[in-house]
Amino acid sequence: MTVRESLEEMEERYLSPYASLSRNTLGRDKPEPLCDIRPEYQRDRDRILHCKSFRRLKHKTQVFLAPEGDHYRTRLTHTLEVSQIARTVAKALKLNESLTEAIALGHDLGHTPFGHSGEAVLNQICREGFSHYTQSVRVVDVLEKNGRGLNLTREVRDGILNHRTAGRPSTLEGCIVRLADKIAYINHDIDDAIRARIFVEGDLPERYTAVLGHSVRDRLNNMVHDIITQSLDKPEIQMSPGMEEAMMGLRTWMFDHVYSGGIAKSEEGKAQQLIKALYLYYMEHVDRLPAEYRKMMEERNETRERVVCDYIAGMSDIYAIDKFEELFVPKAWKVL
Repeated sequence: MTVRESLEEMEERYLSPYASLSRNTLGRDKPEPLCDIRPEYQRDRDRILHCKSFRRLKHKTQVFLAPEGDHYRTRLTHTLEVSQIARTVAKALKLNESLTEAIALGHDLGHTPFGHSGEAVLNQICREGFSHYTQSVRVVDVLEKNGRGLNLTREVRDGILNHRTAGRPSTLEGCIVRLADKIAYINHDIDDAIRARIFVEGDLPERYTAVLGHSVRDRLNNMVHDIITQSLDKPEIQMSPGMEEAMMGLRTWMFDHVYSGGIAKSEEGKAQQLIKALYLYYMEHVDRLPAEYRKMMEERNETRERVVCDYIAGMSDIYAIDKFEELFVPKAWKVL
């Protein structure tokens, strides 16, 4: 018996009857020989962790554009916090932790530079539209490994696609990530906003904090405990009505007071103009795209709009700014 087979047997003996077992995966679009050590979802987790798109998340905005300070969240630290919360819940419910972690680590791979403001402007100017959750699936299906993709299992890809609020994941592990994403960004964005002196803890509406807690630590603890208590030994992942209502109310308050204005968005217009300028430039100069993107148009018959979006969405904030300066900012010169 291989190590993988023994691990699969352990899953079958230990995990909940509602868990997604590795040996029961719906498989990959391109069949591959099984690993003798790692079950399938662990292989997916490892592929995501080692891919280039994952590494670029460290230089992509979460909420605050170009913050001065080392302690504000980036898209990478957000992803790691989602993974930590989701794994805690999955382990407590005896669901598949490897599948949960793979979905969590991959859920934002397709995010643009400059956060949701970058996503919004690409969706506005690209005729084919743009959303980070579909782009995340495109990253793992097509863009990674020079157009070969990561060839992930269907369950992981489904969880990545459906992590958004309106999504309906097909596995309980995907449902955990969908909730963990909200829990993570609501609480760490509050923490960052307090650090940025946008508001203080006491400014949060009491009708929500009375239910959720009066600190980031308490809110995380209470929300995670609530999910576990409400979902234990059940075929669904849920929060108690009062807890979920308070969470969504606080989320709406954050949209009104942080996400849609103030310091967090003070540079948004500039960032969107930058992305728009890059998009229009590469639409007119596809010959300036890197070779792997031109190859996608030639060999896969991808449209110009989609490939330009692929290139720009893959940029880190720093790289996008550098490209803009290279293309549009005059260089100083002197006579020697």
